[in-house]
Amino acid sequence: MIKNFFAYVFELVKVVVISLAIIIPIRYYLIQPFYVKGASMEPNFYDKEYLIIDEISYRFHEPARGDIVVFRYPRNPEEFFIKRVIGLPGEKIQVRDGSVYIYNGSHKDGFKLEEKYLPANLMTYGLNDEITTLSQSEYFVLGDNRNSSKDSRSFGAVDKKFVTGRVLFRGWPFNRIDVFSAPQYSY
Repeated sequence: MIKNFFAYVFELVKVVVISLAIIIPIRYYLIQPFYVKGASMEPNFYDKEYLIIDEISYRFHEPARGDIVVFRYPRNPEEFFIKRVIGLPGEKIQVRDGSVYIYNGSHKDGFKLEEKYLPANLMTYGLNDEITTLSQSEYFVLGDNRNSSKDSRSFGAVDKKFVTGRVLFRGWPFNRIDVFSAPQYSY
């Protein structure tokens, strides 16, 4: 009887150790859960939605325009924010006339960013028409709910070292389950 009990306990410990050996690296190096807090990404993400963040892909490629990323707030790295990548390293960004304009090597005169994932009547304001120049490691990020978002218009560009990963999947609520990829822009 005692021998069976110790065999059971030993098997249970083996299962727990093997499970932890698999789960912990996945949780800390590959994917991470994230809860949306606040209204800055509405109507695409709402408060208390449960997301899965891909932490590994940016080790192999750079964030793309339109990616939805989770990053550490540059002014308090213990806080995490979720925003959309709008400007890429080396580009210049201007917010004017309610829209975002991007200047880069391919578009010296700039182009207006067409953001089909935003409500049609949404206007982007801020920065008083000034141009923000991004360094080779910085990204300009904006919330989808531009009128209720603390983003690069208020705290500046985000260095890549603060980016945790990109939103891969929404798992909750069940009626909004979705897989995400960067939108296609026309230039």
